[in-house]
Amino acid sequence: MPSERLQKPVLVLNASYEPINVCAARRALVLVLKGVASAETRALSRKNILMRDRYTCQYCHRTMASGELTLDHVIPRSRAGESAWENLVACCHYCNNHKGSRTPEEAGMKLLRQPRPFSLHTSRHLMRMLGNGEAQWRKYLFY
Repeated sequence: MPSERLQKPVLVLNASYEPINVCAARRALVLVLKGVASAETRALSRKNILMRDRYTCQYCHRTMASGELTLDHVIPRSRAGESAWENLVACCHYCNNHKGSRTPEEAGMKLLRQPRPFSLHTSRHLMRMLGNGEAQWRKYLFY
């Protein structure tokens, strides 16, 4: 049974997350252990942040369509806030305008959840949201 798992196909991506090959899980594991490849990471994108936050404004807690949401830098860019998983949240236009270039505390706003860095849990959550079928590869193939 374990040897069957090592034969399962693995999608190989280049540094730009473009698919370049499919190999057996065993080969992929060897590449990671040799330091030639790294394990899966999730590209930082608006779509992925919105999915992570379940299309819910992290300030007013309202769930909305993608087009009604923006991304907010919790620590504003004007204060050296980075564009990173840990500093970006889904935010409605109203809350984003209200917050402006202040921190949530300065604006008297509270986050529903602290933004999380990418993790295996985040990946599983995003995968569930993408649906079944070849969902494990869909995030790389259909942007």
